[in-house]
Formats: sequence, C-alpha cells, structure tokens
Amino acid sequence: MADDPAFLLSENTSAALLGISRATFWRRVADGTLPKPIKIGHATRWLHSEIEAVVDAAVAKRDQEVA
Repeated sequence: MADDPAFLLSENTSAALLGISRATFWRRVADGTLPKPIKIGHATRWLHSEIEAVVDAAVAKRDQEVA
C-alpha cells in the first residue's frame, strides 16, 4: 500500500518516517520545507509520495554538494 502514490500518512507517521519530532514536523510545514496537509473531514494527512519527494530532493541536493 505504501507504494501507492495516493497513500496517506498521519502527522505522527510522517514525523516518524523523517525521524523528527511532531513539533519540528509542524515547523517544517510552516516554513514550506514540507508540504501542506490534505484535510479530509477532521483528518489531517500527507501524501506519502510528497514526503518521499522532499527526501529525494534533499538526497539530490546532498549528492550535488558532494560532487
């Protein structure tokens, strides 16, 4: 299911996936480093593919700086 680009993650799962606290996760959402959430009723979720894209961009940036 996590391979599905529309797979949704909670704030707790998203923060854990990134290895950061929930407070830091929300700071990164506020500063635009992480994407804004999707609201479905009372649920706040993030697309797994968008979180992965942030990580992929950070890896690409790191690899450019090393080269």
